[in-house]
Amino acid sequence: MSSLIKTREEIEKIRRSGKILAFVLRRLKEAARPGVNLLELNKLAHDLIVEYGGSPAFLGYMPDGAKSKFPYALCASINEIIVHGKPSPYCLQSGDILKLDMGVNWQGGITDAAITVPIGKVPKELLHLIKVTKNALNEAIKVIKPGATLGDIGFAVERTATQGNIKVIEGLTGHGVGRELHEDPIIYNYGRPGTGMVLCEGMVLAIEPMTSLTTTKAVQIKDDSFITSDKSISAHFEHSILITSKGREVLTE
Repeated sequence: MSSLIKTREEIEKIRRSGKILAFVLRRLKEAARPGVNLLELNKLAHDLIVEYGGSPAFLGYMPDGAKSKFPYALCASINEIIVHGKPSPYCLQSGDILKLDMGVNWQGGITDAAITVPIGKVPKELLHLIKVTKNALNEAIKVIKPGATLGDIGFAVERTATQGNIKVIEGLTGHGVGRELHEDPIIYNYGRPGTGMVLCEGMVLAIEPMTSLTTTKAVQIKDDSFITSDKSISAHFEHSILITSKGREVLTE
């Protein structure tokens, strides 16, 4: 347990990382519009991170189950692609649902965050999917405090998704973050209140609901990205959160 607790010095570096990450994601959201290609967004992300003194935490990282290191600063996942989408010359079109997921390393302090961006005119049911997924993250954040459990977090995500009539993707999880991009604990987006690891001051968690309208299943394809099993549209939001003595601090907003 003590290995999950960050020192004051580490927290300051992680906090700085989160500020850079939040700024870059805001810029990417502004830039994501019809006609823009995904490689342009990746270059913007990379250049901004470096400009503000950080390094892209995803670049060269090999997630569990991947066949090769990730060669970009940004995960850009379109429509049925849930996570780990690789930027390409694909130009965004009106109606696309774009997931932007990235990490920043600032002097050894690492944060991870994601947003979902509707491109142009999007059907109401997909706007609903995005809204409920974001709400699920916000409801999970509300329960985070010393003494809460991982089951409390998962339950908050699952309950919000179920009430909104959307599906939580099983098998894709949140995680600890801070010293490394992916650390213990594994954080499921479903669970029972009062179960699992007890949260302590000084932990940093990446909470990330991943959802679709119609399926709970993900499939990993040849390029290492994950898609919905029925190729339905997906959504994804993520924040890195520090557990404090009084509750929590969202580091990436």
